[in-house]
Amino acid sequence: MVRTGIENTGEWMDFLKGKRVGLITNPTGVGSGLRSTIDILKDKTALVRLFSPEHGVRGDIQAGDMINYYVDEKTSLPVFSLYGKNKKPSEELLKDIDVLAFDIQDVGSRLYTYLYTMSYCMQSCGEFKKTFLVFDRPNPIGGIKVEGNLVKPGFTSFVGLHPIPYRYGLTIGEAALLFNQEFHISCDLKVISMTGWERTMYYEDTGLPWIMPSPNMPAVDTAVAYNSTCILEGTNISEGRGTTKPFELAGAPWLEAETLAANMNRKGLTGVLFRPVYFTPTFSKHVGILCRGVQLHVTDRESFCGVKTGLYLLEEIKSLSGEKFSYNAPYSSSGKPMIDYNTGDDFIRTHDFSAKEVYEIWAVEAEEFAKKKENYHLY
Repeated sequence: MVRTGIENTGEWMDFLKGKRVGLITNPTGVGSGLRSTIDILKDKTALVRLFSPEHGVRGDIQAGDMINYYVDEKTSLPVFSLYGKNKKPSEELLKDIDVLAFDIQDVGSRLYTYLYTMSYCMQSCGEFKKTFLVFDRPNPIGGIKVEGNLVKPGFTSFVGLHPIPYRYGLTIGEAALLFNQEFHISCDLKVISMTGWERTMYYEDTGLPWIMPSPNMPAVDTAVAYNSTCILEGTNISEGRGTTKPFELAGAPWLEAETLAANMNRKGLTGVLFRPVYFTPTFSKHVGILCRGVQLHVTDRESFCGVKTGLYLLEEIKSLSGEKFSYNAPYSSSGKPMIDYNTGDDFIRTHDFSAKEVYEIWAVEAEEFAKKKENYHLY
């Protein structure tokens, strides 16, 4: 039903003819028959260099591992990492490239770092006078809804480089257009559009196979729940990492599962039900320890508000946890706590917040962004 940008060869073959190409991709970059974009461009263009986000271009690098340089076994092309200290390609790495292409599946959340790998590469292309080419892909949670606040000055990071909301309702190509204009990157940008995609579509509607964008994003349901439970990443509450349902589970050893589920269900949040669960993470927080909590069952995606649900869940867990709840310390002496980067400011951490009041404030910011983003719709 939907053809992604890389499949629309008529839109890019002539454009790339005679040009030296660099490619930023990972295992989600595939065309028809699940053939890698790497192999497609190697056959049809002068592909000279690969660039990798976290996990490597073929998905063979473990989470958190930082390998600055290696050689892709299949093509013998050099691969340079954009994960770690060097997030922007240098002038040296771009000097023999005419076009830097990008083909990665995003998940529709501002916390996902692939957005900012793209942004940093766009900045380098602007600085060193190179063309940046995006092969567009669907937003797996649709292109209409916008939820959450904007990142405030002083709280930018690799999980929130630009002032966009949690759920921004744009494809990766549309996001590139917005970044280029609104944040004054001003690079020579070209987007290869999809065909057949509509803004109301969730990923299952596209007819495309789901390929995990990262190890903890196994299904579309994970992406739907992600904007709810990702707020817990900055706390000592498990967000389900180390289980088969990451971001659909939330809990801690000291919580009472039945009480948490009952209290959440009484809040009347639309499109979601909470079930008491028990789980033992195999890695990440509380590894090897039985956790008690809830599973989010999204019953109606159209009425479900992930960000609102996350705020109410955090508020309830804090209330039930008492002194056992804590926000995680900064990763470095010069950094801020992760919760500040996740939420885009320090209000949640520094105030005894009301989920209702915070969401009402955030909804105003979301509405303003929703109007702005329409200027960049391709579909």
